[in-house]
Amino acid sequence: MCTRFFAIAVTAALLSGGLFARTTKAQALCDRTCLTNVADQYLAAMVKHDPSGLPLTPGYKYTENTVAIQIGDGLWVGASELPTTFKIYAADPTSKQVAFYGVMKEFDKPIILALRLKVEEGKITEIEHIVVRDIRPVGLPNLVTPRPGLVQTIPVAERESRDEMYRAADSYFDSIEQSNGDLAPYADDCVRHENGMQTTTNTKPMTTPLTSATGPGSNSAMAKIGALGCHDSMNTHGLSYITKIRPRRLIVIDEEKGLVFGFPMFVHRGNVRQIKIVGVPGVDTIPMNFGPIELEAAEIFAIRKGKIHEIEAMGFLLPFNSKTGWE
Repeated sequence: MCTRFFAIAVTAALLSGGLFARTTKAQALCDRTCLTNVADQYLAAMVKHDPSGLPLTPGYKYTENTVAIQIGDGLWVGASELPTTFKIYAADPTSKQVAFYGVMKEFDKPIILALRLKVEEGKITEIEHIVVRDIRPVGLPNLVTPRPGLVQTIPVAERESRDEMYRAADSYFDSIEQSNGDLAPYADDCVRHENGMQTTTNTKPMTTPLTSATGPGSNSAMAKIGALGCHDSMNTHGLSYITKIRPRRLIVIDEEKGLVFGFPMFVHRGNVRQIKIVGVPGVDTIPMNFGPIELEAAEIFAIRKGKIHEIEAMGFLLPFNSKTGWE
């Protein structure tokens, strides 16, 4: 009888232990709702200037604009208002990461924040900020509400695989490096925004991020290039001053939203001082006073049915040969 009771007790212990292990594992997994909640919790704590309630792992790593700092510094010092209407989330339970792109306030002035968090076993292990603090007024109207393609849910039957989404986004950088619009699957309605400014498919002339680098005399030429779509603008060689994009860091893939979120580094050696423009009537060359510098960026690609429809980008300048902080 004692032997029988002992066997029953051992069996019960093994079963309960297995159940506990499964429960613990399930609790450790953070699905997309969990990930976006952690992002919101993080943003709220930052505006309150109080990280005490955050689930931080003791060995967490935090960088802002590529520099490793401690919680409480950087944007934590002056964060004064949570993002309100311009918010984009990319949740990736597979890589245990969530990315956020939005407009908030620091010392009561609007800024763009690209945020990446890695969450493992319920703890935040990695924090990455890219912050643009000098938003040009011309870009602000495009930073009120995200374009629908950046926040919609893709029907299950129409979702792409992670590999297909990665290839589509990665080909965008090939397209830039080789000045070839055929290398990336641009949709006919593809539009690119950079720091809020629309840089393709403009129906009226608009100041672009390159105005200061190319000089005021190039406004007409840049306007002609800016009127072209994503595909055709690449073929003009207008971005040939970019030496390469390395590393590309396409690290958050959200199949449900059709988003690929990356933190690429744009390398500019400064050797291209004049751009030879191709296929734009009346425009032969554009002067270029850019580099040597690096540009750390955050890029979101909205991919539907294998095509790139929306590109939302932001970035800030760094000294040449700078590192991302995550090598």
